[in-house]
Amino acid sequence: MTALKAHEVARFLARPDISEGIFLAYGPDAGLVRETGQRLIRHFSADDPHSASIVTLEGAEVDADPSLLAVEARTVSLFGGKRIIRVRGATKSIVMTLTELRDDPGGAAIVLEAGNLLPKDALRALVEAAKLGRALPCYPDSDETLNALIRDTFAKEAIRVDADVISTLRDILGNDREITRRELEKLCLYAATNKSLSRDEVLLLCADNAALVIDTILDSTGAGHAEKLELALNRALSSAVDPQRLLATATIHFATLRRWRGEVDAGKSPRDVLAGARPKPHFSRTSGLEQQLRLWSDSALASASERLLQATADSRRRPALAEASLRRALLGICMLAATQ
Repeated sequence: MTALKAHEVARFLARPDISEGIFLAYGPDAGLVRETGQRLIRHFSADDPHSASIVTLEGAEVDADPSLLAVEARTVSLFGGKRIIRVRGATKSIVMTLTELRDDPGGAAIVLEAGNLLPKDALRALVEAAKLGRALPCYPDSDETLNALIRDTFAKEAIRVDADVISTLRDILGNDREITRRELEKLCLYAATNKSLSRDEVLLLCADNAALVIDTILDSTGAGHAEKLELALNRALSSAVDPQRLLATATIHFATLRRWRGEVDAGKSPRDVLAGARPKPHFSRTSGLEQQLRLWSDSALASASERLLQATADSRRRPALAEASLRRALLGICMLAATQ
């Protein structure tokens, strides 16, 4: 029985211990599932990529005609090369066909890509139990695996990065390996000439600029910085960010501050409150949020939240005045913060 652990997959992909059989990439990270399938195909066709016979089938095709997989696996390659069959979106409907191929795949490599499968799933159980079968779990990157991926990618391209680039990227990137790869490839292309990357360049190229300007609006309002607030608001509104979206986000921000403030009033330090927050705020905002927690009292936060709710109601009754309601509410709260 061969059931690989998630941390063993990378080592297996670097040097698979079998060259034929059934290979199942499965898990919740669809991007990593696709990448794993692609890496297996590249490995099995590397000896003679020109003569390799690669057939790609969709799960729906095989579901409609399960015998199609067996026919493709048993067909002799026209040029005598490696026979590779890839099935995307594989399901347990092909278990009967795979049972026929499990012990004698005829030299073919059958690469299956599937979603998140429970241990008792018939497809996963069959592959894990097969002598010529390998099941490769694909789970979202942890902080450690994401850090390693970022470092390895830049090291391979001989790109020097500032000390805070890796932590910045880790906070920006999500849990889909395919998206992560695309973002890293974009950065490598950008840095191909200078062979260096700064945090500011990473933020410029990868961060959601709308999200960044919204963070600036929230933090400027909460800290009482009227000039920064005005500049950030102008940028957001000129970029067609919906005023009602900004009101909703500000309402959530101040409600969150009030919840955190309750923890501070109960005896926690602002730093400890933020360290235990889920989702964890971006590290670049930590000091600003600490300042806001120290600045605002519970009653003042309640007043700010009430003002935002009233502005939201006004904007819904009179959508044409949504921007004016937004500006009036945020500036009023900003001035209140400045007097705390």
